[in-house]
Amino acid sequence: MAKRRFNLSKGKLIGLGVLVAVVVLAVLKVEDWHQLWKISSAPDNVPIVAMLFLVPFFTWMGVRQSLANDRLIKELELDPKLAKTHHRKAEPWRPGWARELHVWPYLVRIEFLVAVIVTVILFVWSITLNAPLEEPANPNLTMNPSKAPWYFLGLQEMLVYFDPWIAGVVMPSIIMVGLMVFPYVDSNPLGNGYYTLRQRRFAVGMFAVGFLQWILLIVIGTFIRGPGWIWFWPGQTWDHNAVVFDKNIDLHDLVATSWIGKTLHLGFLQTGVGKFIFGLLVVGGFYIVGALFFHWLMTVDFKRIKFRRPLRSNLFPRDPFEQKLLQRTSILQYLTFQFFAISVLLAMPVKLILRLGLTIKYVWVTPWFNI
Repeated sequence: MAKRRFNLSKGKLIGLGVLVAVVVLAVLKVEDWHQLWKISSAPDNVPIVAMLFLVPFFTWMGVRQSLANDRLIKELELDPKLAKTHHRKAEPWRPGWARELHVWPYLVRIEFLVAVIVTVILFVWSITLNAPLEEPANPNLTMNPSKAPWYFLGLQEMLVYFDPWIAGVVMPSIIMVGLMVFPYVDSNPLGNGYYTLRQRRFAVGMFAVGFLQWILLIVIGTFIRGPGWIWFWPGQTWDHNAVVFDKNIDLHDLVATSWIGKTLHLGFLQTGVGKFIFGLLVVGGFYIVGALFFHWLMTVDFKRIKFRRPLRSNLFPRDPFEQKLLQRTSILQYLTFQFFAISVLLAMPVKLILRLGLTIKYVWVTPWFNI
């Protein structure tokens, strides 16, 4: 397979221009560079700053290797004769290379060098940065903001959007169990042991969305949440005397007190039974719409989507490969995936948008729990 040359297409130029514009705008919006440096240089936040660069880099490497494998797979599918004799890797064997390599010294030597480099980095890190230890706790002097370690900041940020027991117990349990269950409910036999997007488009996409959501919560808790857990944009000066008056309202109260609610006399939604049934219907409808959305993602062929009539065939084009995988999936696998996908991948961003954009606190209010 001929080596592809790097070329700047129109789409790449547009994407690069948008990225540069966003970076320039972000730099110009910074009001307090000292505050930004103080947050970024804190010993607790060094892993997060490194993560901001390492996650995009390794994501790019994985996507790059996946696209190379996908091009090879497509090339071999178009030529069955070539598939019998051609290499099965994006980086083929070349003349002069040994066809077999021993674990010692080749692999072990590389692993030893990596261990030495990582050890040196940890030594330099521990010498140059002091451990984030503080004085004994003083009940008369509470830190503001009081933040958890960086690996728990996602949970602390979730407390803004959910009840404490949901944010601290239910949602983390669903996330961990879902990540363990997803590989077992996936009926796709391809894409094991090598990078690919074409053969595992849906699974890779869903995992990436969930992973980036958790990274986003950590970034918000680190760089955006300031004194009083108030929202301060990166580079904005933290004002310890700032007070924000957000009139948070539950969804049933918002509907009952709106113009439509008063016109239709929906005041009964504010009663105990009314808000329970209303929240149940909203959450149930959300799961139904979410299930339809993920079912569409499972089978759609994005390359054939067109916004023209007839809408049914142009907005819902089926991918034969994804349809075949769906037929191999049992009803138990399908329902298990739908539950965890809607509860984690869809409910979290929707609740975040409702809370930050519309100041809606709870959607379903009951005597036992609030969502």
